[in-house]
Amino acid sequence: MKHVFILNPKAGSGAHLDETRAAIRSLDGDVTLYETKAPKDATRYIRTWCESHTEDVRFYACGGDGTIKEVAEGILGFPQASMSCFPIGSGNDFVKYYGGSARFADLAALTAADTLPVDMITLGDEYSVNVCNFGFDAAVADTMNRVRRLPLIGGKNAYTTGILRALVTARRNRCDIYADGEKLTGKAFLLCTVANGAYVGGAYRCAPRAKNDDGKMEVCVMKPMTLVSFLRLMGPYRRGEHLDNPRFAKYMTYRRASRVEVVGEKPFPVSLDGEIIRTAHFTCEVLPGALRFAVPPAYTKADAAAPVPASCPFFKDPGQKTTQRRRKYGVALYAAARDLSRGCLALYRADAAARIL
Repeated sequence: MKHVFILNPKAGSGAHLDETRAAIRSLDGDVTLYETKAPKDATRYIRTWCESHTEDVRFYACGGDGTIKEVAEGILGFPQASMSCFPIGSGNDFVKYYGGSARFADLAALTAADTLPVDMITLGDEYSVNVCNFGFDAAVADTMNRVRRLPLIGGKNAYTTGILRALVTARRNRCDIYADGEKLTGKAFLLCTVANGAYVGGAYRCAPRAKNDDGKMEVCVMKPMTLVSFLRLMGPYRRGEHLDNPRFAKYMTYRRASRVEVVGEKPFPVSLDGEIIRTAHFTCEVLPGALRFAVPPAYTKADAAAPVPASCPFFKDPGQKTTQRRRKYGVALYAAARDLSRGCLALYRADAAARIL
């Protein structure tokens, strides 16, 4: 079988590129390395390849969730193609469903792995492998993308700016959400996740009951709440305990559905595996078993706590509880709430961001 590694050189801020290239080139067998040059390049390259080759081929997304999404869109509809991933992105939410990045760190085991069926979510011409989300968290990501290169509120302050603006403008969002015909929203909502996978945002277990091969989406709608309640929710939400916590039951509606329709009055940001689109009306549907996704053969639930293979030292141990990436959202949110409560500076930044946008 042909093995094609699709490397996103910008994934994870470009860290570990040399180690990744060396690891791939050291593999035996029929191996090709392709480095992407622009957004959607992976999808274009893979579809061109599959249209001109009938041999069995496996593509490996070497990057984060965005790279996995592009590779999945590339192989869709080609029966000779399967995929897996070598997760070197900043979030790597999708592979947490299988125990974390370290399960995919041994390239020799990865190329020998059997495939499992994985569903996809379709939104018209757009797709999601992991999570479609909108509301508060998508508003944060949208603002980050818009201000990233601006002075004062951009750069390293972009994350805080995104949270500050969302705290002011995106805690009461308005659109109608229907799961298999049942309306889930009242007058307003805080955020909504439509999940195939289990994790979002680098550390948050938004859909702890998700099964990515059951032909269903996990739909969670959170109602508006006070800032204090919102901050209290963050811990259980990160750990995947929010659905069973009676303190937050009044704020949540949770359903499993095959079809989700969302109708708004004007376009709003929607995140598809981290990629932001803007739309006012869309329908999510499941493509059952759309992907053949290779998972290392040694994987069991117990393996999730196993040490990282010595051959791939740049992978973090999934058992490590407090990495900088996992803490980033909570620290930024706490700082934003603190600044907001103190007043002037936080409000000034939020207002400045709103005027620029």
